[in-house]
Amino acid sequence: MRLVFMGTPEFSVPVLDALVEAGHDIAAVYCQPPRPAGRGKKPRPSPVQARAEALGLEVRHPVSLKARDEQEAFAALQADAAVVVAYGLILPKAILDAPARGCLNIHASLLPRWRGAAPIQRAVLAGDIETGVCIMAMEPGLDTGPVYLRQTTPIGSEDTTGDLHDRLSGMGAQLVVLALSRIDALTAEPQPDAGVTYAAKVDKAESRIDWTRPAVEIDRLIRALSPFPGAWCEIDGVRVKLLRSRVGAGNGAPGAVLDGFSVVCGEGAVEVLEAQRPGKRVMGAGEFLRGSGLPDRLG
Repeated sequence: MRLVFMGTPEFSVPVLDALVEAGHDIAAVYCQPPRPAGRGKKPRPSPVQARAEALGLEVRHPVSLKARDEQEAFAALQADAAVVVAYGLILPKAILDAPARGCLNIHASLLPRWRGAAPIQRAVLAGDIETGVCIMAMEPGLDTGPVYLRQTTPIGSEDTTGDLHDRLSGMGAQLVVLALSRIDALTAEPQPDAGVTYAAKVDKAESRIDWTRPAVEIDRLIRALSPFPGAWCEIDGVRVKLLRSRVGAGNGAPGAVLDGFSVVCGEGAVEVLEAQRPGKRVMGAGEFLRGSGLPDRLG
């Protein structure tokens, strides 16, 4: 099948690889333009651009798809379908209508739950016991299109967003290849009106840990914001990211440090398993404590 692929971050790369491996003809790859990065702030291509160029595929990174010339250039590709995963631009109706079989989106939630920008993080924050991926026929609304296929996976008690990111990316890659192979036989089912939730982008203000909150909520925050942007607290006046944890037991004043790297919360305690000082690599709790230990209380 002749396809246009539209994606930008690392999450999208396994999908592109799976489509190429399945033998599809990738007419062009669309991704976000290179962004300034690193100390020198030099433009750095996105993970999808880097992978597409390594595969010898044509790469396009328009700032917008609203202009007529961009829409005509897209239509001129004469694609059977477009596969979209974490692309980052709104697709105008002219783009959605151009491929013969429309645009298929891989969304990392069990729609209609968690439509929007941060479905994995919000699922962990909310304490959902499962999540998954949906292959959706795109329409102008925000993740409102009918669903061709879906697959679920449990959210483990110690799963982070990073863990789920990698698992769901691989699941989405396999599922969209399956959907394309059966596209003429599949019926897209409309999403129900009940159960709609929106996954707003995580604000940096949400990332500071408030030790007066219950341990179960703090544990979810740590795991949901790992690896990025990272939930943080102050240790001896330094902002430290806490990146992996589990709920433990303990009593005392919120923020008080118990044995090892366990911290008292408003209810219960959280055992920190991984942490990261500014400019340093991620460390397990034992290695982190060997560096300088902990004060009696965290801020």
